[in-house]
Amino acid sequence: MENLKCLFTNFPWDIFLFWFLPLLLLSLLLWWGLNRQIENLKEHNFELQDRINFLEGELESCRKTKVSVATNVENSPNVATGVVAGGIAASGLGVAAAPTKKDDLKIVEGIGPKIEELFNKAGIYTFAELSNTTAARMKEILDAAGPRFQIHNPATWADQAALARDGKWDELKKWQDELYKGKA
Repeated sequence: MENLKCLFTNFPWDIFLFWFLPLLLLSLLLWWGLNRQIENLKEHNFELQDRINFLEGELESCRKTKVSVATNVENSPNVATGVVAGGIAASGLGVAAAPTKKDDLKIVEGIGPKIEELFNKAGIYTFAELSNTTAARMKEILDAAGPRFQIHNPATWADQAALARDGKWDELKKWQDELYKGKA
């Protein structure tokens, strides 16, 4: 009992409390702040993972659409391989009517929906027409559309379109696996 009395009377409680309590409060604040940061990072990670999953699903559906369109075109007995129907002037105004058959030009590696739209406005609707268009003409169409499209290189697009026109889907797929955004 005497030892406890000595401990409480001679122990420097003021120094102990002066250092211990602020350090305890500081460590609690750091612990709380770090836990909040960890939770924020976890939440952000979940958001990013959800976005990645969504984009992977979109990519997969685009790939399936691309493959199913290619398969449908290959198996269709009504595929026009050369001349586009409906290329006559509409009501004498000199404006070509839209053809009754349009190929999915997005199958060509490097061509997206916007570039397909540009080519359609320029009168290129089918693989046959695209394969007969020079790379210089394609580049003119892209350059005229603005700086957003000037970075694209259509050097391989006519050759890819020729393979699609001829129904050589396996050969086209193999070649496209070697391409990067339509470039060799």
